[in-house]
Formats: sequence, structure tokens, C-alpha cells
Amino acid sequence: MTPDIDIGTLTMTQIIRLQNLLTQELSRRFETSAAVCFTDIAGSTAYFARFGDAVGRQLQQLHLDQLERALAAHGGRLVDTAGDGAVTFFTSAATCAAAMCMLQQDLSGENQHRARDHQLVLRIGMHWGRVLTDGVQVSGDVMNLCARIAASADPGQIRLSRDCFRELRIEQRLRCRPLGDVELKGVGRAMTLMALDWLDRERFPVAVRVRETGETIELPLQDILSFGRMDIIEGMSANDVVLSLPDGLATRQISRWHFELRRQAEGYVLRSVSTHPTVVDGCALQRGDEVAVKPGSVVSLSGVMTLDFLANQRADGTRSDETAILV
Repeated sequence: MTPDIDIGTLTMTQIIRLQNLLTQELSRRFETSAAVCFTDIAGSTAYFARFGDAVGRQLQQLHLDQLERALAAHGGRLVDTAGDGAVTFFTSAATCAAAMCMLQQDLSGENQHRARDHQLVLRIGMHWGRVLTDGVQVSGDVMNLCARIAASADPGQIRLSRDCFRELRIEQRLRCRPLGDVELKGVGRAMTLMALDWLDRERFPVAVRVRETGETIELPLQDILSFGRMDIIEGMSANDVVLSLPDGLATRQISRWHFELRRQAEGYVLRSVSTHPTVVDGCALQRGDEVAVKPGSVVSLSGVMTLDFLANQRADGTRSDETAILV
């Protein structure tokens, strides 16, 4: 507002014209298209309750330290932090996606040195749209939508809007899987979302198929996955992947906890935790033995169940190179 304008003397028409002028100037000088990203720690409330504020704060700091590293490598900027979440800003959706993939990969490496209960797992949401920014502050509805997208994600997952998907490079688009229309809490409407696969599918299977039943089970995005027949113990999930067969007697040949998958930089390592037979790609394991598994590996359990580890066939039946057609 210029000093020589007495706002108290303006007519309604003059005020409306001034509002229009200010809106136009605001858009001209400060509005731009950008990628906004929201990262949030999965399960943080329960973690703080179980381990206390001091340990919880260490997990928050690890999140921010790893995030800052990814931002520095890809030209992103930290805009704000709120509780266990952080808002970041990128001028390019492609660099935003690259930074978030790097963040998840770095965290996977970090988690190799942390006990399972203390591993850091993030939910990530990405959106592309118009924002107002003066180079420091960033505002706009994109911020709220981005947080809602992140909240809808599974632990370890990167979700993005269709608008953000359209701004990606072709090779990044081919790593996205359509999720359909997702109802977002607090938005009042569904949004078409995608999941960005940040693992190298040449080394990491995406799912397992049970030969005996034809069931396909998508692998959760965790650094340690437990497989076994037990589903619940003391009100909590006993295994990340519960294995069962129509024949109850055959199911009981599978151990309550049969084996674990541990994600390492070069791929998954299977560790037998059962005295029951476990055969990986023709190699019989004893309890405590470890062996690498990859896309195409075959695991036999107690002679009653055979698991095929899948790469380019997703749990929803689509191939990983079909996304560009589907959306």
C-alpha cells in the first residue's frame, strides 16, 4: 500500500479494484509452479510412547539429517518442519523424485545398523502445482494436499499426484504404479495417485507367488520382513507375511516364524529362523544360514509350499512397464 492512499476514504469499487491489482501483482512476482514434498515418520506416536521423548527426538533428528543430505544433492530446500514431518520445495518434479528415492535408499542403508524396533520408516507424499514463494516462505493449497497424500501412503512408500507424475522424466514414470482414486482425509474429494518404486527391481523382488494356491503377496517396503504361519501374538502382528494353505495340516508344517528377508544394498538376504526345511534355489539351509535371493528365486518351505519371488510382475497383475499406458 502506497503511503499517499487513505484507505478509510476508498469506496467499495476502489477497494475491489485495489484488491484485484494486488492479486495480480502478487501472482506476477511470487507465483510459480513447483514440486512440494512432505515426509513423515511412520509409527512415531507409538515409538515415543514406548521409548520416550529423548530416543524419539533422536529418530526425528535422523530424519532431518538424512533429508538435508538428499536435498543438498538434488537442489531441494527445507521449507518447514511440523512434529515428525517436514515440507520441502523443488523447482523440478524430476529432481524431487530423485531426492526422495535417494532418501529412502539412504535410510535403508542406515537401518541395516539399527535394531528393528528402532528403524526409521517414512511416508512420503509429492505434489506439483502453483505456489506463492518469495524465495524463503512457500504457501498454497499444494502444501495441504501434499501432507494428505503422504498420510495416505503405506510405511516406506512414496506417493504422488497425477499432476506430479506428468512432470517426471519418462524413466521415472515407468517406475510408478497407479493406485486409482484415493480418498484423502480432510480434502473432501478423491485424487488419482501413483506409487513411485524406489528400489532397483533388477535386485529386489516386488512380490512372492504361492505356487500351491496362486496367491500373489506384495512385499511390504520394510528393511526386515518376517515370514511364517502365525498371524497374531498377544494382539500384535506376528509376521509381516503370513503363509497358509487350504490344508490345515500342511500349513502346520510351516514354522510359526520360518524365515526373514533382510534388505541390503546389493539385494535381499534370506535368513532361516526355523529348524523346518528351507530350500532356496536348490540350496538347503540350516537354522541361522543366510543366502541371497533375487527376482526369480524359488524358496521351498517344509516341502509343502513353494514361493516364487517376482520382479516385473506386480501384485495387482500389471507389469512394471505398463504404467505409462494405464495412466
